[in-house]
Amino acid sequence: MDLLKYQAQSVFSQQHLLCLQDYTPDEILQLLSLAANLKQEQKLGIPHPILQGQTLAMIFSKPSARTRVSFEVGFHQLGGHALYISANEIGLGQRESVEDVARVFSRFVDGIMIRTFKQSDVEGLAKAGSIPIINGLTDDFHPCQVLADMLTVYEHKGRIAGLKMAFVGDGNNMAHSLMIIASKLGMDISIVCPEGYDPQEKVVAWAKANAAQSGSKVEIEHDPMKGVARADIVYTDVWSSMGQEAETEKRRVIFAPYQVNAALMAGAKEDAIFMHCLPAHRGEEVTDEVIESKQSVVFDEAENRLHAQKAVMAKLMNR
Repeated sequence: MDLLKYQAQSVFSQQHLLCLQDYTPDEILQLLSLAANLKQEQKLGIPHPILQGQTLAMIFSKPSARTRVSFEVGFHQLGGHALYISANEIGLGQRESVEDVARVFSRFVDGIMIRTFKQSDVEGLAKAGSIPIINGLTDDFHPCQVLADMLTVYEHKGRIAGLKMAFVGDGNNMAHSLMIIASKLGMDISIVCPEGYDPQEKVVAWAKANAAQSGSKVEIEHDPMKGVARADIVYTDVWSSMGQEAETEKRRVIFAPYQVNAALMAGAKEDAIFMHCLPAHRGEEVTDEVIESKQSVVFDEAENRLHAQKAVMAKLMNR
């Protein structure tokens, strides 16, 4: 499959990006194909102001460097203007209800990207508003990141289906979103985590149902070496996410055997790549030796947030 020449199998009918479980495999591939083409155009110096004159409201209840910069720069490259709004300014769900914010912003702007804690807030905006809503991250899902991840996998492996990814760490929002997108696109995935830190049962069930359709496999593994065996991609994330600071010391002890180091990478395929959504806590979930190795593609992955998110905005807002 050539992403640059991918031919859509159906009409792209999505109005929002809340969770990739809502998307068909074809719709995901349409996003990845557009991302690859927009990236190629940017590298060739070909402008693509397809959202000229539009405005994106960016609501941040959780801070982020990559999310803010990639969305703001990406929307500018698409010809529009991105507006940063902090949690203190809006008081989402406290100073003003989610529903009222959605109704008011629908009169002001052309789309909303929100990075917040509760998935229900993102869904509430979509239900009450009349403009596209993009999930920039919640405690449950991180769809924009995994679109960038799959674009990166394609660039380094030449395919997505038939590969195996091992995600080593907490069964968190990254594990959830990777399980969904991998299982929809025919990639085997192993979530390698300590007992008691498994992904949500609902998401595991979704992923296994997706895998039954795509011909891939989804497994939950508690032994790190078994989990990474024959993996084409080894992926990790921080052990303590925002909102889990009180558990940091406890988690360091529990997750220590799940550090991605040279010994664990040696258990994967010889040509396996290493991925991390960043920021990385070097010396905790990953060693410097791994993240700075030739196997590491973390900075290609970070760059691809820009291109993947441009594709999302272009598909949802260019109507």
